[in-house]
Amino acid sequence: MQELKDKKVLLDVKNLKQHFNVGREDEVKAVDGISFSIYEGETFGLVGESGCGKSTTGRSIIRLYHPTSGEIQFDGEDIAKIKGRKNLNQFRRDVQMIYQDPYASLNPRMKVKDIIAEGIDVHGLAKNDEDRTNRVNELLKTVGLDPSHGTRYPHEFSGGQRQRIGIARALAVEPKFIICDEPISALDVSIQAQVVNLLQELQEQQKLTYLFIAHDLSMVKYISDRIGVMYFGRLVEVGTAEEIYNYGLHPYTESLLSAIPLPDPDYERNRQRITYKPNQQDTKERSLREVGPEHFVYCSEDEVEMYRDKLLKKKDQ
Repeated sequence: MQELKDKKVLLDVKNLKQHFNVGREDEVKAVDGISFSIYEGETFGLVGESGCGKSTTGRSIIRLYHPTSGEIQFDGEDIAKIKGRKNLNQFRRDVQMIYQDPYASLNPRMKVKDIIAEGIDVHGLAKNDEDRTNRVNELLKTVGLDPSHGTRYPHEFSGGQRQRIGIARALAVEPKFIICDEPISALDVSIQAQVVNLLQELQEQQKLTYLFIAHDLSMVKYISDRIGVMYFGRLVEVGTAEEIYNYGLHPYTESLLSAIPLPDPDYERNRQRITYKPNQQDTKERSLREVGPEHFVYCSEDEVEMYRDKLLKKKDQ
């Protein structure tokens, strides 16, 4: 973690709220006041069950949604204040997204070479047709596909191959930061590891920074430097991947950890699932508080010592 701390903050989310009106009076608090930072060159994993606000957070960062309140700073600049075509285009180059569904995110009427080259064309990155073709071919090779695949259509590829095409499209504009919005959830387990390994290789080669959104804590632990656990619009725990995976403290984090299967028949036969049931009558004021080095838990002031003792006991076991 010290190495990351020495790096600059690339993305800084401060008290982000994203509320949606449903009908005349109802309001959905999809994201309800979260704060976190992502350092240059790291992977920050955002994990939680469906509907907890993970994808909404990613879409707010990329400016698909206008936040209800709060601030998102990218590379030191408030993204809500980015004005002018030139500055907006630069932001859109710097921040890219890999989408969850490789079937729906690719235009079925376009050839693969044109899908990948969309960003190149929009931003005028190719000098001529030959340069455009060379760039696309190089991107196809980078993600493990053959340049000849460029003349085919998306329906001719498997799910894993389509996600590689989506990754190539994101890389085409040479971004600094990529939001990976559940990029492996629609893929077979055997293909998931291939895509994650590819993302890690690309990060090392091209000095990329990732926000990796998923609901599988074991996979998030594998790819992430730090993890934020999200529950109903709030971050309930943040820490290093090892710390969260081995010493998760918040009851919701413990419930996620208890659901991870292990290749041990005896353990699986006797596995105790933990169900998280928040106390609806509890009105204590809570926020993310540090209970260990770089380990934060959403708790009240009087619960801090309890969580610190809990952490020490887990580490002594």
